Amino acid sequence: MSKDQITKNQFFRQVPGNIASDMDGEKVMLNIQQGKYYNLGELGGEIWELMKTPISMEKLVTTLLSQYDVEPNECEEQVTTFLNQLLEEDLILIEEQS
Repeated sequence: MSKDQITKNQFFRQVPGNIASDMDGEKVMLNIQQGKYYNLGELGGEIWELMKTPISMEKLVTTLLSQYDVEPNECEEQVTTFLNQLLEEDLILIEEQS
């Protein structure tokens, strides 16, 4: 899936079966099926936690804007980039909402 395909109407959630843990304030994760480790970092870890249940990109951005001093467009662009990276690694799923 490319960046252009992510829309505000889609909901994102974690793919089950990954083991995530906090390590010195950063979120690290092991994908058991692929045998890969990921360091999501502090902010990525927050986004990861928000995706325990399906959440829209709009809600992700709104939540992050309430916690960080960042411009909305920059926040949305960075969240989109992060979601695309997670999609490419098959770590999250998209759920369409009607």
